[in-house]
Amino acid sequence: MKKYIWLIGMFIALPTFHLFSQEKLSITVAQDGSGDYKTIQEAVSACQAFQTVNKIIFIRNGIYKEKVLIDSFLTNVKLVGESVEKTVLTFDDYAGKENMGTFRSYTLKITGDDIVVENLTIENSAGEVGQAVALHVEGDRCIFRNCRLIGNQDTVYAAGQKSRHYFADCYIEGTTDFIFGAATIIFDRCIIHSKRNSYITAASTPQGNLFGYVFRNCKLTANPDATRVYLGRPWRDYARVVFLNCEMGAHILSEGWHNWDHPEREKTSFYAEYKSTGPGAASEKRIGWTHQLTEQESETYVPEKIFQEESSWIPAVIKKD
Repeated sequence: MKKYIWLIGMFIALPTFHLFSQEKLSITVAQDGSGDYKTIQEAVSACQAFQTVNKIIFIRNGIYKEKVLIDSFLTNVKLVGESVEKTVLTFDDYAGKENMGTFRSYTLKITGDDIVVENLTIENSAGEVGQAVALHVEGDRCIFRNCRLIGNQDTVYAAGQKSRHYFADCYIEGTTDFIFGAATIIFDRCIIHSKRNSYITAASTPQGNLFGYVFRNCKLTANPDATRVYLGRPWRDYARVVFLNCEMGAHILSEGWHNWDHPEREKTSFYAEYKSTGPGAASEKRIGWTHQLTEQESETYVPEKIFQEESSWIPAVIKKD
């Protein structure tokens, strides 16, 4: 009798197994209805919770005006645009709009782990109205490759005290504090573009974290009327930002950094450079509480050491380079 009960159970389970095995691991978003979904959020919402294999969402060219959330229970999701210039996710929320705060003003918010975004423009189109986040990311092990991040004040909010992110070959533009937050990040070969006189970074690295923002082989550019730009200022006491082998335009001030009118943070924050080049690389004129790294010290700033706090995670993108 037990044998028959077991066989009946197997037949009942087969349809469920079949449905699972047939789940599409790649879906398409197209505004003209030729794909699986017309909006990015619909495609994201269709993903299974806590996926262990990558789910690829391919987004065809178009301007998608929507506010997208990749929630904490969504993992291993990959957004791939058809082309970075023509696949645009945009929205226009900002702090103060209908009592909205900075942290709800995002266009794309990612709280899930192991999320990859490629070939996509993410824009906050609110204009110069104060804080207006384009990308809010606080999941762990998130990768952004060949993306354009467009905004003004607070373009990229990289949150999470233990979160690690990797940006490769991206273009990031803004006005004030347009890369800010507590995460540990490597920026490889990115263009960092200042639209007016202000500050690039506002790190809030938690006390005890050995690394904050690490810019490697990046290029710092600016609009013609932006002539007085600081590399950063400490949003919190233990901010850590390092630029290695970066080309800096003439818009970067010779003093380089600012203490945000908190002189006590000069003792607790860590701002450093290694072999900066270009007219903005006035290492001999930097303010005295910042650092110029030696060659031996610069060797610490590699993914194996930066990302090893919680695990040996090294982004696949890096391994391919």
